[in-house]
Amino acid sequence: MFENLDKYLFMLYILYQSTRELPKKELYMKKIFGTALAVISAIALLSGCKKKDSSVTIKVGATPVPHEGLLNLVKDDLAASGIKLDIIEFNDYVTPNSAVESGDLDANFFQHKPYLDSFNSEHGTHLVDIGGIHIEPFALYSKKYSKLEEIPEGATIAIPNDPTNEGRALLLLQAANLITLKSDAGLEATPVSIESNPKNFKFTEVEAASLPRVLPDVDAAAINGNYALAVGLNSTKDGLFVEGKDSPYVNIVVTKAGRENDSALKALVNALQTQKVRDWVKENYPNGDVVTVF
Repeated sequence: MFENLDKYLFMLYILYQSTRELPKKELYMKKIFGTALAVISAIALLSGCKKKDSSVTIKVGATPVPHEGLLNLVKDDLAASGIKLDIIEFNDYVTPNSAVESGDLDANFFQHKPYLDSFNSEHGTHLVDIGGIHIEPFALYSKKYSKLEEIPEGATIAIPNDPTNEGRALLLLQAANLITLKSDAGLEATPVSIESNPKNFKFTEVEAASLPRVLPDVDAAAINGNYALAVGLNSTKDGLFVEGKDSPYVNIVVTKAGRENDSALKALVNALQTQKVRDWVKENYPNGDVVTVF
């Protein structure tokens, strides 16, 4: 609207100057030009201020631990580059993906790649991975037993009910030699994929976020790292069996397809893949509950 504002302002100034020699009876013209000059000058000033404010706001959804903490760690660094980071906290695995797909969020940070692939396939969404940050080792926990071998025959074990985390839990139990899965089970194994269950364990499928809450009511539970951390469970100290560090379940920053090259989102990923983040993770999770991958 104001592309030629400087040109108009200059022309008005020249006209105003030309009225300075007008007779007194034509002073009203001077007043008109003077007022117009003042108004347009004010508009020019406001327009100039607006142009100088080049900050960008990005809304990023995250689960509380450690994702929100990592985002808060880089918030000031992004602000220094003119990017305001608005962090929206979530406590489930569905809403933050739906919000990115709908455009209510610019990105999210809470999930691993196998879950993202499964979510896209199941919901017809168009979400993409734009950067891997860390792994949160998955572990089997119990409030009733302190050793893996103490878990009795017929015990009830709680596992996540979403496809990829359920498969991850069953692969963990197989690695602990508690069950054997069929050879073609893959990352999305379910209880029907179990080939051998020597102790006749029973499995109860629970929403991932609720696993820490039901832990006292079952014999054991396979719990995602972020939800375990949120209730003070330490995989090294409290876990009966912990996933290896070669896990394919890297936590990633996700956006909608087509926004992979968005400069603000690239800056976010770059900020999360720095030595500052490595140092913070080592200091806050010295026992390996969170491990950076970059």
